[in-house]
Amino acid sequence: MLRDTWVLFRHGVGVTLRQKIGIVFGAVQPLLFLVLFGPIFTTFGTWETLVPGLIIQLGLMSMGLAGFGVVFEKRSGVLERMRVTPASRVALLLGRVLTNAVTLILQTVLLLAVAFAFGLRAPALGLVAGFVLVVVLGLSLAALSYAVALTMNEQLFAPVMSTAVIPLILLSGSFLPMSMAPGWLDALSHVSPFRYVLEALRDLFHGHYLTGTVGAGVAVTAVFAVIGLTVGTRVFNREHA
Repeated sequence: MLRDTWVLFRHGVGVTLRQKIGIVFGAVQPLLFLVLFGPIFTTFGTWETLVPGLIIQLGLMSMGLAGFGVVFEKRSGVLERMRVTPASRVALLLGRVLTNAVTLILQTVLLLAVAFAFGLRAPALGLVAGFVLVVVLGLSLAALSYAVALTMNEQLFAPVMSTAVIPLILLSGSFLPMSMAPGWLDALSHVSPFRYVLEALRDLFHGHYLTGTVGAGVAVTAVFAVIGLTVGTRVFNREHA
Protein backbone atom coordinates (compact mmCIF):
# COMPACT_ATOMS: atom_id res chain seq x y z
CA MET A 1 0.00 0.00 0.00
CA LEU A 2 2.81 2.42 0.88
CA ARG A 3 4.59 1.66 -2.40
CA ASP A 4 1.43 2.19 -4.44
CA THR A 5 0.69 5.42 -2.56
CA TRP A 6 4.22 6.70 -3.26
CA VAL A 7 3.95 5.88 -6.98
CA LEU A 8 0.60 7.65 -7.33
CA PHE A 9 1.74 10.57 -5.18
CA ARG A 10 4.95 11.05 -7.17
CA HIS A 11 3.01 11.01 -10.43
CA GLY A 12 0.41 13.46 -9.10
CA VAL A 13 3.03 15.88 -7.77
CA GLY A 14 4.88 15.77 -11.09
CA VAL A 15 1.71 16.70 -12.95
CA THR A 16 0.90 19.43 -10.41
CA LEU A 17 4.34 21.05 -10.56
CA ARG A 18 4.20 21.16 -14.34
CA GLN A 19 1.07 23.33 -14.01
CA LYS A 20 2.47 26.08 -11.78
CA ILE A 21 0.03 28.66 -13.09
CA GLY A 22 -2.83 26.50 -11.81
CA ILE A 23 -1.39 26.58 -8.29
CA VAL A 24 -1.19 30.38 -8.41
CA PHE A 25 -4.69 30.81 -9.81
CA GLY A 26 -6.05 28.53 -7.08
CA ALA A 27 -4.87 31.07 -4.51
CA VAL A 28 -5.99 34.18 -6.39
CA GLN A 29 -9.25 34.75 -4.50
CA PRO A 30 -7.71 34.77 -0.98
CA LEU A 31 -4.83 36.88 -2.32
CA LEU A 32 -7.27 39.43 -3.67
CA PHE A 33 -9.01 39.63 -0.30
CA LEU A 34 -5.61 40.00 1.36
CA VAL A 35 -4.51 42.85 -0.93
CA LEU A 36 -7.82 44.67 -1.43
CA PHE A 37 -9.64 43.96 1.85
CA GLY A 38 -6.69 43.56 4.24
CA PRO A 39 -5.73 47.25 4.47
CA ILE A 40 -9.35 48.10 5.34
CA PHE A 41 -9.60 45.28 7.90
CA THR A 42 -6.44 46.35 9.69
CA THR A 43 -7.97 49.72 10.53
CA PHE A 44 -10.00 47.89 13.20
CA GLY A 45 -8.34 44.43 13.35
CA THR A 46 -4.98 42.77 12.83
CA TRP A 47 -3.30 40.73 10.11
CA GLU A 48 -3.01 37.88 12.63
CA THR A 49 -6.82 37.80 12.72
CA LEU A 50 -7.47 38.17 8.99
CA VAL A 51 -4.82 35.86 7.50
CA PRO A 52 -5.97 32.66 9.29
CA GLY A 53 -9.44 33.29 7.88
CA LEU A 54 -8.03 33.57 4.38
CA ILE A 55 -6.09 30.32 4.88
CA ILE A 56 -9.30 28.53 5.87
CA GLN A 57 -11.03 30.05 2.86
CA LEU A 58 -8.19 28.80 0.65
CA GLY A 59 -8.44 25.32 2.14
CA LEU A 60 -12.19 25.11 1.66
CA MET A 61 -12.07 26.33 -1.92
CA SER A 62 -9.05 24.26 -2.96
CA MET A 63 -9.68 21.01 -1.07
CA GLY A 64 -13.47 21.13 -1.10
CA LEU A 65 -13.43 21.10 -4.90
CA ALA A 66 -10.63 18.52 -5.19
CA GLY A 67 -13.18 15.97 -6.41
CA PHE A 68 -13.25 17.69 -9.80
CA GLY A 69 -10.14 15.71 -10.68
CA VAL A 70 -11.74 12.34 -10.05
CA VAL A 71 -14.86 13.41 -11.95
CA PHE A 72 -12.74 13.91 -15.08
CA GLU A 73 -10.88 10.64 -14.49
CA LYS A 74 -14.16 8.78 -14.09
CA ARG A 75 -15.56 10.34 -17.26
CA SER A 76 -12.44 9.58 -19.32
CA GLY A 77 -12.14 5.99 -18.12
CA VAL A 78 -8.94 6.44 -16.10
CA LEU A 79 -10.58 5.12 -12.92
CA GLU A 80 -11.93 2.12 -14.77
CA ARG A 81 -8.43 1.25 -15.98
CA MET A 82 -7.03 1.67 -12.46
CA ARG A 83 -9.74 -0.62 -11.12
CA VAL A 84 -8.30 -3.63 -12.91
CA THR A 85 -4.74 -3.05 -11.64
CA PRO A 86 -3.45 -4.67 -8.42
CA ALA A 87 -2.94 -1.22 -6.85
CA SER A 88 -4.18 -0.86 -3.29
CA ARG A 89 -7.62 0.78 -3.16
CA VAL A 90 -6.52 2.84 -0.16
CA ALA A 91 -3.47 4.00 -2.13
CA LEU A 92 -5.75 5.25 -4.91
CA LEU A 93 -7.21 7.67 -2.40
CA LEU A 94 -4.07 8.52 -0.40
CA GLY A 95 -1.99 9.23 -3.49
CA ARG A 96 -4.55 11.80 -4.57
CA VAL A 97 -5.14 13.52 -1.24
CA LEU A 98 -1.40 13.76 -0.54
CA THR A 99 -0.96 15.44 -3.93
CA ASN A 100 -3.75 17.86 -2.99
CA ALA A 101 -1.93 18.52 0.29
CA VAL A 102 1.20 19.57 -1.63
CA THR A 103 -0.91 22.02 -3.64
CA LEU A 104 -2.45 23.42 -0.45
CA ILE A 105 1.00 23.79 1.16
CA LEU A 106 2.39 25.70 -1.82
CA GLN A 107 -0.66 27.98 -2.00
CA THR A 108 -0.56 28.63 1.75
CA VAL A 109 3.16 29.49 1.60
CA LEU A 110 2.42 31.95 -1.23
CA LEU A 111 -0.40 33.53 0.78
CA LEU A 112 1.77 33.81 3.90
CA ALA A 113 4.65 35.33 1.95
CA VAL A 114 2.40 38.11 0.66
CA ALA A 115 0.84 38.52 4.12
CA PHE A 116 4.26 38.99 5.74
CA ALA A 117 5.06 41.63 3.13
CA PHE A 118 1.89 43.47 4.16
CA GLY A 119 2.59 43.28 7.89
CA LEU A 120 1.75 39.83 9.32
CA ARG A 121 3.97 39.10 12.34
CA ALA A 122 2.97 35.65 13.59
CA PRO A 123 5.44 33.67 15.74
CA ALA A 124 7.29 30.75 14.14
CA LEU A 125 5.81 28.15 16.52
CA GLY A 126 2.30 29.41 15.84
CA LEU A 127 2.91 29.25 12.08
CA VAL A 128 4.19 25.67 12.23
CA ALA A 129 1.37 24.46 14.48
CA GLY A 130 -1.22 26.22 12.34
CA PHE A 131 0.33 24.76 9.21
CA VAL A 132 -0.08 21.22 10.59
CA LEU A 133 -3.73 21.86 11.45
CA VAL A 134 -4.48 23.23 7.99
CA VAL A 135 -2.77 20.35 6.17
CA VAL A 136 -4.60 17.69 8.21
CA LEU A 137 -7.89 19.51 7.66
CA GLY A 138 -7.14 19.78 3.93
CA LEU A 139 -6.39 16.05 3.61
CA SER A 140 -9.68 15.21 5.29
CA LEU A 141 -11.69 17.64 3.20
CA ALA A 142 -10.13 16.38 -0.04
CA ALA A 143 -11.01 12.78 0.90
CA LEU A 144 -14.63 13.81 1.51
CA SER A 145 -14.69 15.72 -1.76
CA TYR A 146 -13.56 12.59 -3.65
CA ALA A 147 -16.21 10.54 -1.86
CA VAL A 148 -18.94 12.99 -2.86
CA ALA A 149 -17.68 13.11 -6.45
CA LEU A 150 -17.81 9.31 -6.77
CA THR A 151 -21.29 8.94 -5.28
CA MET A 152 -22.99 11.90 -6.93
CA ASN A 153 -24.08 12.55 -10.50
CA GLU A 154 -21.03 14.19 -12.08
CA GLN A 155 -23.17 17.01 -13.49
CA LEU A 156 -24.30 17.95 -9.98
CA PHE A 157 -20.92 17.92 -8.26
CA ALA A 158 -19.85 21.46 -9.17
CA PRO A 159 -23.07 23.28 -8.20
CA VAL A 160 -23.61 21.23 -5.04
CA MET A 161 -20.07 21.63 -3.71
CA SER A 162 -19.90 25.33 -4.63
CA THR A 163 -23.20 25.89 -2.83
CA ALA A 164 -21.92 24.03 0.24
CA VAL A 165 -18.49 25.68 0.38
CA ILE A 166 -19.64 29.32 0.37
CA PRO A 167 -21.85 29.06 3.51
CA LEU A 168 -19.08 27.13 5.27
CA ILE A 169 -16.61 29.93 4.49
CA LEU A 170 -19.00 32.58 5.78
CA LEU A 171 -20.03 30.63 8.90
CA SER A 172 -16.41 29.90 9.80
CA GLY A 173 -15.83 33.63 10.31
CA SER A 174 -13.12 33.81 7.69
CA PHE A 175 -13.80 37.48 6.92
CA LEU A 176 -14.80 38.74 10.35
CA PRO A 177 -14.80 36.93 13.73
CA MET A 178 -18.24 35.45 14.43
CA SER A 179 -18.20 37.15 17.84
CA MET A 180 -19.09 40.31 15.88
CA ALA A 181 -22.18 38.64 14.36
CA PRO A 182 -25.75 38.79 15.71
CA GLY A 183 -26.52 36.18 18.34
CA TRP A 184 -28.50 33.86 16.07
CA LEU A 185 -25.76 33.86 13.42
CA ASP A 186 -23.05 33.32 16.01
CA ALA A 187 -24.99 30.33 17.38
CA LEU A 188 -25.55 28.90 13.90
CA SER A 189 -21.84 29.13 13.09
CA HIS A 190 -21.02 26.63 15.87
CA VAL A 191 -22.44 23.92 13.60
CA SER A 192 -19.47 24.38 11.25
CA PRO A 193 -16.31 22.52 12.32
CA PHE A 194 -14.24 25.08 10.43
CA ARG A 195 -15.08 27.79 12.95
CA TYR A 196 -13.24 25.89 15.69
CA VAL A 197 -10.19 25.32 13.50
CA LEU A 198 -10.12 28.97 12.45
CA GLU A 199 -10.35 30.24 16.02
CA ALA A 200 -7.50 27.90 16.97
CA LEU A 201 -5.43 29.29 14.08
CA ARG A 202 -6.07 32.84 15.25
CA ASP A 203 -4.91 31.98 18.76
CA LEU A 204 -1.77 30.32 17.37
CA PHE A 205 -1.00 33.29 15.12
CA HIS A 206 -1.32 35.57 18.15
CA GLY A 207 1.17 33.41 20.09
CA HIS A 208 -1.39 31.71 22.38
CA TYR A 209 -0.77 27.96 22.40
CA LEU A 210 -2.17 26.19 25.48
CA THR A 211 -5.71 27.54 25.32
CA GLY A 212 -9.12 25.90 25.30
CA THR A 213 -9.71 27.34 21.84
CA VAL A 214 -6.59 25.66 20.45
CA GLY A 215 -7.54 22.41 22.18
CA ALA A 216 -11.02 22.51 20.65
CA GLY A 217 -9.56 23.21 17.20
CA VAL A 218 -7.13 20.29 17.46
CA ALA A 219 -9.89 17.94 18.66
CA VAL A 220 -12.28 18.96 15.88
CA THR A 221 -9.52 18.57 13.27
CA ALA A 222 -8.68 15.08 14.55
CA VAL A 223 -12.33 13.96 14.49
CA PHE A 224 -12.86 15.48 11.05
CA ALA A 225 -9.74 13.68 9.78
CA VAL A 226 -10.99 10.31 11.02
CA ILE A 227 -14.42 10.86 9.46
CA GLY A 228 -13.12 12.22 6.17
CA LEU A 229 -10.49 9.54 5.57
CA THR A 230 -12.83 6.74 6.70
CA VAL A 231 -15.64 7.85 4.39
CA GLY A 232 -13.25 8.44 1.50
CA THR A 233 -11.61 5.02 1.91
CA ARG A 234 -14.93 3.18 2.08
CA VAL A 235 -16.25 4.90 -1.04
CA PHE A 236 -13.06 4.11 -2.98
CA ASN A 237 -13.18 0.50 -1.82
CA ARG A 238 -16.80 0.18 -2.89
CA GLU A 239 -16.32 1.91 -6.23
CA HIS A 240 -13.29 -0.21 -7.05
CA ALA A 241 -14.46 -3.53 -5.61
